[in-house]
Amino acid sequence: MKNYNDFNYRIIDTESRLKEIVSLFKKEEIIAFDMEADSMFHFKEKVCLIQMASKKMNVIIDPLKLNDLSSLKPVFANRGIKKILHGADYDIRSLYRDFQITINNLFDTQIAASFLGLKATGLDALVQNKLNLKMNKKYQKKDWSKRPLPEEMLEYAANDAICLIPLAELLKKELMEKQRLSWVYEESEILSKVRPPALSDTNNLYLKFKGSGKLSPRSLAVLEELLQLRFKIAGKKDRPLFKIFSNRSMIKLAEAKPTSLLQLKRTNTLSDKQISMHGNVIKDLINKALNMPENTLPVYPRNKRVPLKKPEVTERIRPLENWRNNKARALEIDPSIVLTNATINSIASHNPLNKNDIKKIKELKNWQKEEFGEDITAVLKKINQS
Repeated sequence: MKNYNDFNYRIIDTESRLKEIVSLFKKEEIIAFDMEADSMFHFKEKVCLIQMASKKMNVIIDPLKLNDLSSLKPVFANRGIKKILHGADYDIRSLYRDFQITINNLFDTQIAASFLGLKATGLDALVQNKLNLKMNKKYQKKDWSKRPLPEEMLEYAANDAICLIPLAELLKKELMEKQRLSWVYEESEILSKVRPPALSDTNNLYLKFKGSGKLSPRSLAVLEELLQLRFKIAGKKDRPLFKIFSNRSMIKLAEAKPTSLLQLKRTNTLSDKQISMHGNVIKDLINKALNMPENTLPVYPRNKRVPLKKPEVTERIRPLENWRNNKARALEIDPSIVLTNATINSIASHNPLNKNDIKKIKELKNWQKEEFGEDITAVLKKINQS
């Protein structure tokens, strides 16, 4: 591999350049890519750079200067081209949200590292351990929407993509030696199908707020008023929600319910500047929520009580867990990779005793059915015979 600090890259910021590199990437067998977004700095996040690299070229595509990225779709969708990405979930959702780009034939190097049993699966740790190269993470949390971007930030962005192909080749070789490559291919294929959440209205923001389920209806009413205020201010100022008021502040105010500026200050929740700018509105909204009729208060929806497992199902869980943990130790991977607890519960409920029964358990991936199916049925047959 070339020293990636000396690897030349091209900026793609015109339609003609984009058309040119698309025609070149269509001829490649393997492409690595990465992206940079601005979620730390704006109300509505967006993809600000797309880095793409092959063994022959390294480019940075600037979507903020291009009106149309549709010509990239065939490259990403082409199953004849392997796509290398690290920790692909966020990138896949973002590319689909902003450009309706779908990705086929994905190989996720983070999944690969996990399936090899590596403890440190971050890209910087893998590049250092496997390629003996140190990555610069100085610009990881910068605002990528600013233009023009300084040369150092562009170099930082370009470096992430070019190291992925040699890293993937090393990980692939190790996976083949352990006969786990097909496992990673299937998991990567499943990951490539994730999509961003559907846009919804802004009513009942408390339903999507972590920790709101523990609040009383009255506190939920206060929380909803504060969340609506935060959403409105963030949209107007084009800033992330957490930079307006923190989630911790929202919960604390919903519980304390200060009804005056003095009480608000005593909560030690907001800064003097925040109180100066928004204090009067906040106390008025809290008072509004406190005066709402009881029958109009929001109620957090509770899941129906899960029925107790049948005794015979409960008896199957522990032996399955023991088998799972022993198998994970033998393979030197995390137990949840072998089987999650939810999958074990499903297996225990279905009680599969043969290959056909195993095939019917939708929670099991194909690779798990092939690798562990006989072991699982053997464990359950032994329980049934005892």
